[in-house]
Amino acid sequence: MATRPLPQTPESSTDPGDGAAESTVLEMRGIRHHFGDLCAVDGVDLDVKAREVVCLLGPSGCGKTTLLRLASGIEPLQEGAIHIAGRSMNPGAAGRDIPPERRNVGLMFQDSALFPHLDVLDNVVFGLDGLGARERGRRGHALLRQLGMDEYAHTHPHMLSGGQQQRVALARALAPSPPLMLLDEPFSGLDARLRDQVRDDTLHTLKEVGKGTLLVTHDPEEAMFMADRIALMRDGRIVQMGRPIDLYCHPVDPFVATFFGDVNRIDGVVEGGSVQTIAGSIETPYIADGTAVEVLIRPEAIHLVPMGAPDESGGHDTSHVMVSRLLGRTSLIHVCAHGMDGAEEHLHSRMPGVFLPQENQPVMLQLDRSQVFVFPRSA
Repeated sequence: MATRPLPQTPESSTDPGDGAAESTVLEMRGIRHHFGDLCAVDGVDLDVKAREVVCLLGPSGCGKTTLLRLASGIEPLQEGAIHIAGRSMNPGAAGRDIPPERRNVGLMFQDSALFPHLDVLDNVVFGLDGLGARERGRRGHALLRQLGMDEYAHTHPHMLSGGQQQRVALARALAPSPPLMLLDEPFSGLDARLRDQVRDDTLHTLKEVGKGTLLVTHDPEEAMFMADRIALMRDGRIVQMGRPIDLYCHPVDPFVATFFGDVNRIDGVVEGGSVQTIAGSIETPYIADGTAVEVLIRPEAIHLVPMGAPDESGGHDTSHVMVSRLLGRTSLIHVCAHGMDGAEEHLHSRMPGVFLPQENQPVMLQLDRSQVFVFPRSA
């Protein structure tokens, strides 16, 4: 898929400590929300700045959609405070929340929810009653051109593909020029190839118009593609928040590490400031000796170097290939790893491009320790 270079987001837009930071368009403080006895959101603080895309990521039922519904006003706030563009959304007594239609936010959902009896242009400008007909048309056509949909301005929604309908829904949400966009899994109903292109177009458009965006997704790859910052949630709380590279390369616990992809798990014990694994020695300077640990190794951290010819006899003294599979951009290799003490471990290696060694091929394992994570083992 061809992609365009993104407009540059100022460094300050993701640095809340910088005095020159972009203005905050969404501020949520101390948010708690219950559905009966279920605590759906438990003490969440969250900010979104102008020109920034923040992704709420997590498994089903973690509270991410509830947070977005609270920000939009669809769900009434029970506890905490919400400000949009500096304006309180819950002033005064409980039950006095600003209604959704007065919050000046753009909403986009999995279902485009276009009006079937209106053409594309009329769908886009539907909420612009305060503008004259000429200005409404000018703004609608400008947004449609930006999303490559201007030629469909007088087409009705049922004649469009799912991806085209989502582009129109995005244009409609952007038409009133809200400071904040709220997107609830808007790409999940599209097939894989179309999803990639629509989210690419969406990201470029959001950056070009400079809107702050809160996006809900359960797809870690989508979050890494779209987000300036990711808030990974579990059981109503934010477990870790930061740039995609921070969560991927510096996870705070095993849940974070494993949410972004498969890992090889090896148990061990710290001795002399390191833990010995079948894949090599891993330094553990911040974990006390004698601690039982769980070592998580990403498949891409294991680089395989072929050694000699495949051993057809079945007698293996070295690590060897069990199965190789081409996955497109990468190859997945199942390896029987041999330790110096005779121990064996089934590991997965992910190699770039086409790398398909034969079954029983002896290999040497080289470890990228930046993609190896060690955590004290849970009791």
